[in-house]
Amino acid sequence: MAQLTQPQIEAALSGYTDPYLESDLISAGCVRDIRIDAGSIEVDIHFEYPCESLKVGIAQLLQTALENIDGCTSAVVNISWEVTEHKAQSALEAISDVKNIVAIASGKGGVGKSTTSVNLALALAKDGAKVGLLDADIYGPSQGIMLGIEEGTRPETIDNKWFIPIEAHGLKTMSMAYLVTESTPMVWRGPMVSGALMQILTQTQWGELDYLIIDMPPGTGDIQLTLSQKFPVSGAVIVTTPQDIAVADARKGIEMFRKVDIPVLGMIENMSMHICSQCGHAEHIFGTDGADRLAETYETTVLGSLPLSTYIREQSDAGTPVVAADDCSEVAMMYRHAARRLAVALMTYDAPSVIPDIQITDD
Repeated sequence: MAQLTQPQIEAALSGYTDPYLESDLISAGCVRDIRIDAGSIEVDIHFEYPCESLKVGIAQLLQTALENIDGCTSAVVNISWEVTEHKAQSALEAISDVKNIVAIASGKGGVGKSTTSVNLALALAKDGAKVGLLDADIYGPSQGIMLGIEEGTRPETIDNKWFIPIEAHGLKTMSMAYLVTESTPMVWRGPMVSGALMQILTQTQWGELDYLIIDMPPGTGDIQLTLSQKFPVSGAVIVTTPQDIAVADARKGIEMFRKVDIPVLGMIENMSMHICSQCGHAEHIFGTDGADRLAETYETTVLGSLPLSTYIREQSDAGTPVVAADDCSEVAMMYRHAARRLAVALMTYDAPSVIPDIQITDD
């Protein structure tokens, strides 16, 4: 019987390329330990992004590869994962027990930012992460409706100071919608809006979270500046459609986050195409490659492209977003792939070598 060697085992393991790390496990530093006992092999693999639903499949693939090594009589692959903390602005005080704050933003309204936020949050939770969702759109909070939270539901409080987040579909959530009625107009000036954000963000007992996803209001105003100046945001995701006018506004969002030293982890392109439910014809109603062109300019990536889909709209209106309704459906898997890419982008982020020059004038 041939004697097993570590180089043989490493060669077998390097034959698997992780689709999200875009690297073999040896190069990515995921192999923590290799133990050889006669013909038996035991390997410890560790990932730094949530992958609970992938563990069994990856382990089976690697086990098969190891068992094909000449001289191997048995192979065991142990897979673990843990989300690590990443802070773009290390000088800012963190929220206790919250590892990563990710802002989901857009340059303009109507591009599906809130739908994207809730489905990305759900996707991360489906892969085992502890996730919170903050609806920071003070003027037009919508997450309560999307999560199916009954009108009039109010968060419990501790000592009349701390809010207990409302749990829905495995997420810890907080929204201004939980504090006012649907018919209450938020006629507030900028400082009042910023104060409200500060309160619901800092006075909510989030507990231990791997990710706090913040559904930002559209634009580049007071709330975005307050968030970037007061809290260590780990990264931002920009949501757009392929349409030129939406891409132009998304560019402003990217430049704003760059200006305040928050890395843009990538982009989500919504309404990238419409597929006819009757004949299957695909049509790019809002144009093509808008997010790709912008991502190339700013040396970031497109995390995912979502179709213009009645199913997405119907499930959101019904209070069961697509990832919660059927996490294995085709559309849900698009969000889940995007969420894993987001987690890896956060883990591996490097500042781009070239940052577009931002000129501010009085014109």
